[in-house]
Amino acid sequence: MDAYDEDSREPQAPDGPPGTRLPEQPPRPVPPPAATSEPRTAAPTSGPRTAAPTSGPRTAAPTPASDPHTPVSASEPIAGVAASGAGTRTGQSAPRPRTGVAALSPGYQVVAALALAVVAVAAGVHLLMVFLSLAPSNTVTKQHGKAIEDWVYPEFEQNWKLFAPNPLQQNIAVQVRAEVRTRDGGLLTTGWTDLSAQDGAAIDGNPAPSHTQQNELRRAWDFFAATHGADNRAIGLRGSLSEQYLRRIVVMRLYRSDPASRDGVIRRVQVRSSTTNVQPPPWSRERVSDKPVYRLLPWWSVTSDEAAGGVR
Repeated sequence: MDAYDEDSREPQAPDGPPGTRLPEQPPRPVPPPAATSEPRTAAPTSGPRTAAPTSGPRTAAPTPASDPHTPVSASEPIAGVAASGAGTRTGQSAPRPRTGVAALSPGYQVVAALALAVVAVAAGVHLLMVFLSLAPSNTVTKQHGKAIEDWVYPEFEQNWKLFAPNPLQQNIAVQVRAEVRTRDGGLLTTGWTDLSAQDGAAIDGNPAPSHTQQNELRRAWDFFAATHGADNRAIGLRGSLSEQYLRRIVVMRLYRSDPASRDGVIRRVQVRSSTTNVQPPPWSRERVSDKPVYRLLPWWSVTSDEAAGGVR
């Protein structure tokens, strides 16, 4: 028999006769191939390779985009993030835009800071003046009383009548009539216009009435009554100021609400007050008169600047 026969290809024992087989030994582990820079080529096969049979249809392996448990490689772009360098980095939010004073340029920031400082100083001075006008007599009010009165009166005057032991129990209405120069040159005397009733109608049903509707006319009349005697003559230097203040208000109201005054030019005005007692409740035994009491002021001439539309 030839040594290269098919049967002699099997391993034989070194000392045994030909054909004797070695005992079976466990297969030796194959070491992993060493990494080389040369490309690996497939081992030659003796025939065409066929795919191993499977028991069912083959399914494609999940891709990183479809499998939520598959980690995404750092080299792959993330959806929603631009691949170019203009986009923001992953994990960092875009900076918030500046608002308010910080959004202005440095020059405008300086101007805004100065404006805020001026407003703050003016508000502080105003509060200080109002406090000094209500405070008891002291060294500051004795030395600068005239400056305090010029600042506060008449627009910012304060009083404590709401907390007085005997609060007001009368309704006071301010009424006015005017002498008007018509367009044809004649003179017309209007009827009495109840300005307080107009303010009351504007306040009724209004959840947020304006300060002028509530206090402008009322405080003007209180200012006039406090600086004039029963004969309607001024007491002190503030008397002429109260007359001018009240006259400007009534002329402005007539130009707005009275058609005859609006079509002509007001030459003179006359103001009166109508005082009516507040009636006591039905269970009270007190009885007061319900008839109005009038206080009639003299006619006041209207200056040219007031009649020409400066207060319209």
